[in-house]
Amino acid sequence: MAAGAWRVSRAPRPIIRRSIYLLIHCLYRLRFRGRRFIPAKGPAVVVCNHVSFMDALVVGGASPRPLRFLMDRPIYDSPWLNWLFRLVGAIPVDSDRHDPGSVRRALEEVSRALRNGEVVMLFPEGRLTPNGDVHAFRRGLETILARDPVPVIPAGLAGLWGSWTSHCDGPALSKRPRRFRARVALYFGEPIPPRLARRDRMEARVRALKAEADGWACSVCQ
Repeated sequence: MAAGAWRVSRAPRPIIRRSIYLLIHCLYRLRFRGRRFIPAKGPAVVVCNHVSFMDALVVGGASPRPLRFLMDRPIYDSPWLNWLFRLVGAIPVDSDRHDPGSVRRALEEVSRALRNGEVVMLFPEGRLTPNGDVHAFRRGLETILARDPVPVIPAGLAGLWGSWTSHCDGPALSKRPRRFRARVALYFGEPIPPRLARRDRMEARVRALKAEADGWACSVCQ
């Protein structure tokens, strides 16, 4: 037990990623495609549609490398989970209206991560989908690439709309869990060079990948 705790303290992110991988396989029937598109080394940004509060766990567990991910500050500050978010290197961000300088600090941390050769994940919609569809991407991705031009890997996630962690039939987390072992699909696409990774192009690519993933997941809001 002591040896296990020592390994976690020395290299927490790979071990936590493997633990999350096992957890999500217990919760869902999963199909992953295109994980090879995440580079074995070097920096990259992964962008994905945002369906539920489980999205980061699914994408992080599917990735062959540990991911840093942007997340809302109120969730990051959760008294029950803040220790975990700190351990995995989550990057909190809030609106400048609520916390002046928050966006700047988050972008600086993203830049440090990319310059250290890490992979950063973000949900460019900036919020959970209110109806299951992919919504317009915000300009944060372009801001990140202007500072650090790295490859962008699109991903489409399907099967979590209708879960209690989505906004289907009411606010997320306000309902009882009703689905177990749902079919969840996550499809990664080929990396897009930073000069071509415009917001509209990446949104269209994520929409296409989600449509393909929907074909297998056949998710419905029951």
